[in-house]
Parts: sequence; structure tokens; C-alpha cells
Amino acid sequence: MLKFFSVTDTGRRRQFNQDYVYASEQPVGNLPNLFLVADGMGGHNAGDYASRYTVETIVSQAGASMEKEPERILGDAIRAANYDLRRRAKGDVRLSGMGTTVVAASCLEDRLQVANVGDSRLYVVNREIVQITRDHSLVEELVRMGGIDKAGARNHPDRNIITRAIGADDWVEVDFFTALLQKGDLVLLCSDGLTNMLEDEEIRGILRDPGKEESDLAAKAAKLVKTANDCGGRDNIAVILIQPFA
Repeated sequence: MLKFFSVTDTGRRRQFNQDYVYASEQPVGNLPNLFLVADGMGGHNAGDYASRYTVETIVSQAGASMEKEPERILGDAIRAANYDLRRRAKGDVRLSGMGTTVVAASCLEDRLQVANVGDSRLYVVNREIVQITRDHSLVEELVRMGGIDKAGARNHPDRNIITRAIGADDWVEVDFFTALLQKGDLVLLCSDGLTNMLEDEEIRGILRDPGKEESDLAAKAAKLVKTANDCGGRDNIAVILIQPFA
């Protein structure tokens, strides 16, 4: 039986929360379940609107899809959200320039189907922590080209510049990943408000803390948020934790 817990937090430095999450262990159309994290950008209203509207559109489109393959369902839904967000931004000057990241996942027994645009991430955590998604960001491109290392990327002055987002262009390229799951795995979807504050190994340490009940996802999520805030809380924080084999 799958278990999950989701939470968002404004953080210590921001006045408004532009992160938006959706989590359902029940079927959404032909998907057996659906989990989404979106991190909006733009002015307050625009960023809020972009993340919420994108998530709601993906859920609606996925629910109505006649496709059977999860990758096609997620891809079509994300591209539809991008098209609609662009159309709305062009029709309202207050929403001009808005955009959002999105990371989406659906658990199909022992297989995890993942899609992402931007730098919100998905990890699978057990004895090790493995980042499944790939950031669409300037510093990630520099890392891949060998210009900087991972340590340098964390403190790079341009670390918040993303190279791909929902709403940025008329066409959006979506990355897809498949991960095999096993007993004891935890799945983490999160915004960069968490990953900019905590190293991957710090995240793994919190999630695998032997002092906490394995099934207490709420306590683990709360500890992630608190630790990110204790480290500065420079941005909104969004966390979804999934225990596929509870």
C-alpha cells in the first residue's frame, strides 16, 4: 500500500508562497496515482497563478486523457499546461512573464514514471540518495560541460537561472525518466527551496534517520522543512514524500 505526505512552506525570506503541490494516491484518469510539485516565478500574483494553474491543468488533462502510457499522459498534460499558460499570459499584462517549474510522478507498482521541466527535483532514497531528474538550469549546464563542479554549483551567483520552464516558450521540451523501486525506497519530490539549502547527503540523513519511525512521513517532511529554514530559508519550500511499499 502506497503512503504519502505533502507540505509547502513560505520560508524565512519570502512574503508569499509560489510553490504548489498536488498529491493523490487515487487514480487520475488512467494513471494509478499522481504527484506534482511546481515552483512559480514572476511577480507575486503571476508566480502564484503560474504554479497553481499549471498543476490544475495537468491534473485535469491527465484525468481526461484516453492514452494508456503514463509517459504520453504526462507529456501531453504538461504541454497542454504550457500552451494554456502562454495564452493566458499574452491576454493579461499582469501575468506577463510568468512561468513555473514542474516535476511529476506516478508509481506503477515497482516502476516510477517521472517527468520534469525546470529545476524542481525527484529523488529515490534508500541507503543512497539518487537524483532521478536532471535540472534545466544554467549551473547544471556548466557542471555537465566541466566548467564547475557540484560544490561550486551550490554557491554559484547564477544558480537560480533556469533554462527551461512552463510558460517560457510556445513549445516546451519535457524530460522523462523511469526508475525501478524496491522495498524500503522513499521518493522525494521537492522545489529548489529545499535543495538550495541542504546537501543531498543531509536530505538522505534526515529521511533515513533511525530515530524516526520509518512510516512517519509527516515527521520526516517537517524535519526537512525545518532544517531548510534553519539553514536560511531563502525560498519557498515544497516537499512530497512517497513510500511506495508501506
